[in-house]
Amino acid sequence: MKHRTWPRVSSSPFSSLNFSNATAPRYSAAHSARSTRLCGGPPPSPPGADFTALPYDVMVRIAASFDHPNLCAASLVCRAWCEALRPLREAMVLLRWGKRFKHGRRDVRPNADKALDSFMKAAARGSALAMVDAGLIYWERGEKLKAMELYLRAAELGNPSAQCNLGISYLQAEPPNTEQAVKWLYKASVCGNVRAQYQLALWLHSGGGRVCSNMKEAVGSLLLQAKWYMKAAEGGYVRAMYNISLCLSIGEGLSRNHQLARKWMKRAADRGHSKAQFEHGLTLFSEGDMMKAVVYLELATRAGEKRAAHVKNAVLHRLSSASRDHAMHLADSWRALPSV
Repeated sequence: MKHRTWPRVSSSPFSSLNFSNATAPRYSAAHSARSTRLCGGPPPSPPGADFTALPYDVMVRIAASFDHPNLCAASLVCRAWCEALRPLREAMVLLRWGKRFKHGRRDVRPNADKALDSFMKAAARGSALAMVDAGLIYWERGEKLKAMELYLRAAELGNPSAQCNLGISYLQAEPPNTEQAVKWLYKASVCGNVRAQYQLALWLHSGGGRVCSNMKEAVGSLLLQAKWYMKAAEGGYVRAMYNISLCLSIGEGLSRNHQLARKWMKRAADRGHSKAQFEHGLTLFSEGDMMKAVVYLELATRAGEKRAAHVKNAVLHRLSSASRDHAMHLADSWRALPSV
């Protein structure tokens, strides 16, 4: 049964005030009319347009994915919202304890069972964030159906991370449910979830599970693929940076542009993508910048790229002993840039 978050009572202090009546003793009617003409203020709200009368269930659905600062801000709007959002504030406390138990923070020993218990209690209070965290634990334990049930609940509440996880889960199901997977990945992608954007582009890149019937359809698929790779790359997703660089290099879905391709490859390399480090090292080698080439090839080698080791050793023979030492020092002091 739907009920209002706050009863409509004419004497309620949380109803909108009639400012024209409140200031009537101090200002004349002529002054009030002149002010209205000059300022062009908004028309008075129609009867019954009190925003505090939103049903509880609507408020909870709207705020289910709020983080702590936004939840606190919404709770301060009025007493009605504060009362409606109380379960979610309780869920936020449980969510924080769940993360402490999961990761062992603040002198709390890691305990997956206690973490799951806290997440489930928070999920019962309507927190979509807790549903996602509980789903992750179930997924790691191999209880994928329970995980997908929680992802679905959070996804229906509009949580982009849950929508992304649910889409990936459908792709990994046996047999895969590509229709549902693409539906949820697309919803998350539109909301700006970079992981979903990358997964959607990857699905399109693989042919979308089918063979294109004509050239027009194939070109359209390539354009969509490049679009979502670019959005994910611009959002800071490293794998997308590498893939969009390849698209630009060969002109797949985008006009061929070696300068932009080099830029995105370097961005991926600077954020720790081993294949990008190898590719960028080769580019630097071809450009004659031996010192930087050795640094990126060494980083790729340390990350497990076996092909990089052979090229690096060949370049090292061309450098002096001092230059080799300096290149190794640069590789030792290198730190990856932050990424999503």
